[in-house]
Amino acid sequence: MLTIALAKGRTADDVMPLWEKAGLPTPSDLDDSRALVFELKSEEFGELRFLLAKPVDVPTYVSFGVADIGVVGKDILLESERDVYELLDLGAARCKLCVAGRPKDQALRPRRVATKYPQLADQYFRSLGEAVEIVLLSGSIELAAVIGLTDRIFDLVQTGATLEANGLVVFDDVIDISARLIANRSSYRTQRSTIEQITQALARVIDTREAVEK
Repeated sequence: MLTIALAKGRTADDVMPLWEKAGLPTPSDLDDSRALVFELKSEEFGELRFLLAKPVDVPTYVSFGVADIGVVGKDILLESERDVYELLDLGAARCKLCVAGRPKDQALRPRRVATKYPQLADQYFRSLGEAVEIVLLSGSIELAAVIGLTDRIFDLVQTGATLEANGLVVFDDVIDISARLIANRSSYRTQRSTIEQITQALARVIDTREAVEK
């Protein structure tokens, strides 16, 4: 059985249409069920098991071998630094890791930064020669800047609508983010044929999409 860990939410929503277009087996009730584990049988790929997990947990499941492959955002991979193979940029769930804040704070030297990505934020500001205090939050990062808890936020930005609605602006685009296909190192050796078959099927769809977009 090949086990696939999917990051719940926008990543799974954006990636599954690509997965289906590649002709890969997909649980029929993935969108309509509260279940977290789905199993199915395929003539081409044998038994498959899908795990729906929090994005931050996907690299952990894959690195420990609970899942053989996984789909998760590049932001989570960079922050977690788990020892996994990154097989393919799926080009889905695109956004950016940005530094943002209130316009009046942009000219000030950064002192305190709110983020869900403490390691990446620390690396970024250290690269600028700035020693900042990192305030770790798990959600509504924008609020920290709005109420003045911090003079910067370091967070994902998709359309910028939430920033605009709260009177915030982007100070710097730091990293382009998209969903990635990853694999457990041992699984890649023992189930390489199946994993490469899946990777190549997805890559063909991505290549076709990019050719059309050009």
